[in-house]
Amino acid sequence: MDASKRLEVLQKHLAEGSTPAHVVAAPTASRGASLPRFDIGVMEACLDDIASLKEEVYEVFRHRPDLLPSSLEGLSKEEHRELARQQLLLLLKAGYSPLRFYVHDIRKYFYLGELLALVDLSLTVKMGVQYSLWGGSILNLGTEKHRKAYFEDIDKFRLPGCFAMTELHHGSNVAALQTEAVLDVATDEWIINTPDEGALKWWIGNAAEDGRAGTVFARLKVPSLDGQGNIVDHGVHAIVVPLRDASGQCLPGVEIRDCGYKVGLNGVDNGSIRFSGVRVPRENLLDRFGSVDSSGQYRSPFSASRRFAATLGELTGGRVGLTCSSLGVLKGAVTVAIRYGAMRRQFGPAGGAEISVLDYRSQQEKLMPLLASAYGIHFTTRYLVLQYAEAKRTKEEDVIADVHALSAGLKAYVTSYTANALSVCREACGGHGYAAVNRFGMWRSDHDIFQTFEGDNTVLLQQVSGLLLKKYKDRFAVAPVTATYRYLRQWAADSLPPNPLVSHDTSPRHLRDPAFLIRALRYRTGRLLFTLAQRLNKHTGRLGQFHAWNKCLSHILALARAHIESVIYTHFIEGVNKCPDADCRKSLKAMADVFALQRIQSDVMFRNDDYVAAEKVKAINRLLEHLRMEMRSQAVPLVDAFNIPDHILRAPIGLQSQDYTNYVEVAGWSPVM
Repeated sequence: MDASKRLEVLQKHLAEGSTPAHVVAAPTASRGASLPRFDIGVMEACLDDIASLKEEVYEVFRHRPDLLPSSLEGLSKEEHRELARQQLLLLLKAGYSPLRFYVHDIRKYFYLGELLALVDLSLTVKMGVQYSLWGGSILNLGTEKHRKAYFEDIDKFRLPGCFAMTELHHGSNVAALQTEAVLDVATDEWIINTPDEGALKWWIGNAAEDGRAGTVFARLKVPSLDGQGNIVDHGVHAIVVPLRDASGQCLPGVEIRDCGYKVGLNGVDNGSIRFSGVRVPRENLLDRFGSVDSSGQYRSPFSASRRFAATLGELTGGRVGLTCSSLGVLKGAVTVAIRYGAMRRQFGPAGGAEISVLDYRSQQEKLMPLLASAYGIHFTTRYLVLQYAEAKRTKEEDVIADVHALSAGLKAYVTSYTANALSVCREACGGHGYAAVNRFGMWRSDHDIFQTFEGDNTVLLQQVSGLLLKKYKDRFAVAPVTATYRYLRQWAADSLPPNPLVSHDTSPRHLRDPAFLIRALRYRTGRLLFTLAQRLNKHTGRLGQFHAWNKCLSHILALARAHIESVIYTHFIEGVNKCPDADCRKSLKAMADVFALQRIQSDVMFRNDDYVAAEKVKAINRLLEHLRMEMRSQAVPLVDAFNIPDHILRAPIGLQSQDYTNYVEVAGWSPVM
């Protein structure tokens, strides 16, 4: 069979295999598979009530195209670091104060992180190191004397700083850090030492070039007051340690090495640090949760475990920031992929025009769930930010517990989801997605580490499941699975065996009913929690707690992910209900349905438990296909509502102009007149 004949057969199969909507004629609309048109400005207002900040910040960069390269290809790490440095200085010169946002309007701080993720993720991370980690540690772990001493210089970037927690041999296991801070009572100083190679501070942002001081996490060791010469180890505390002088030279006893090139984020100057007898004043201890007087007397209002938890709890903001920045990348990638899919035409019915790639059902199956999830994650992230602000304001323990659990779970879920979505979007753009100028490669490389820092995702998911198990055991040790946190109050009814009538109900009205969808997602969470508690109880007696936990680890991770997905859907529906515009609300509702139904469809547990009967699974498949077609009809306006300007998106195949002009110009071709 020659090439022309093969092509004819392939086109025939494609035409018979689907009846896609043409981007102009849209025949699917006549079959009711089209959502109503909506006002993009109204949708954006529904998403963001502080969208004016986006316009202002992005306008600052509009006038500095030299700071917005379309590709980082060919940049050395030194050149990229200078680029990120100049981007940050541009923001500061324009009058923006990230640290003041952090203190006075935390919503704007996290929103700024989302916005800058599409400028350059290295800029976002550098800002996070300087203001959330370095500045935040001073504000959250220190007292007023520390704030007065450091605030202005940190704010203006006159004192670039580091957050020196991670060590070569210890990252997530903060309690096992080895760096030592020993009190010299005679001189009223801490002596900071790196006891061995494993205790080298590693991957420390701002360390290789810019950092002049840092918050160093070290084991606090104080001579005992019994006069016997013993040393008391009070565990890990944070101490401010100067690193360099004004000329940039390392201070005596401080050695810093460049960690070198990384897979991504080469605009961030990561370094490793060794301390050899570095002396700092006793007052440099960030002593909000534990203090030491001049005699060596240690005082803390908390037990050792509560103090450690309080110290780490104050660092939750880093996870919130990563969730917001990851969402920004997800929005950008989905925008490029959907605009390209609507523009690119490939094959079509015999004798007819080529159709848009986005009209193929396979492409809709790839991209529409990503778009739906981006919206769902958006609403949930906004809730997380508001809860974080509430926790900082009220200091209420239940709110703090909610934020800790949700920030850990969302950070893990969203960053992993975005990492996978970047690959799907790249593939959906074919060969053109592989061009560096279209940014998928850069986003994948720069974003990948989001799954590791501020808590490895696997570790964070275990924390979520651990908190769920603790609540279950504390409250309902002898009762059915019912509730954990405030956003799961309805578990009691949801966790009962399914009604046979409900299991077999295939009507679209039932399948799209939020009451059914949230009940199903919460049933999955409750079922996993109940069976996990049983398994752990069974294995602990024989294997011990650690090995029982390890044996059930896949189950533990599945529970955490299921829990987070039920939370996302809950806040997605809240976002739908709060939207004042009927047409926008219909699109939001369709996406919320896709989000929930896809999770139910893909989890075999629902079928194994007969929660969803076989004919119901088929009905869900049909409904999902229909909803994805509906979403396709408004997919471009839905990504346009993210309002990412072309000079920020910068991917030629994803610009609003929807043609190849910018792309061919990048390759050196002159546009055809």
